Amino acid sequence: MPDRIIPPFDPEKPSLLKAIRDLNTSWKMRLYFLQKLPSCWFWGVRVKSCNPDKAVVTIPFGWRTQNPFRSIYFAALCGAAELSTGLLAIIALHERGRISMLITQIEASFTKKAAGLTTFTCDAGVDIRRAVQDAIDSGEGKTIRVLSTGRNEKGEEVCKMWLTWSFKVKS
Repeated sequence: MPDRIIPPFDPEKPSLLKAIRDLNTSWKMRLYFLQKLPSCWFWGVRVKSCNPDKAVVTIPFGWRTQNPFRSIYFAALCGAAELSTGLLAIIALHERGRISMLITQIEASFTKKAAGLTTFTCDAGVDIRRAVQDAIDSGEGKTIRVLSTGRNEKGEEVCKMWLTWSFKVKS
């Protein structure tokens, strides 16, 4: 059990609503990528939409993301998929105290060549918030496996990525 009181998640908290607006503001995210996630900036990753329950992220096909087989390099796809889940984790952790978040495992299934704009969607916000709350309540690290699905411009599934996040209250 943590020694200090950690406030509950409040989806209507003004500071959280501002943070979500910032996550949905293209130029602010590009600046953030440049400072903290330069690979996302270089690849041209964009946050299409984000709220406490669902995040949608795009990655273009082009010379920056292309592999020798004329499709998007798997690492670039992983980066976009991770961002779609990580945004939900950032929202779940907003002003909840010192809680670490870390990817502990990634699994991927590629079903179609990613040769155009690929859109990753993760709708596991409720589950991520529950895992964060469990970590807070128990004082122990908690993990959660979430799915991000990548689709091409036609809406066809390109890949599925399962990312395992670990959350732990820092002492």
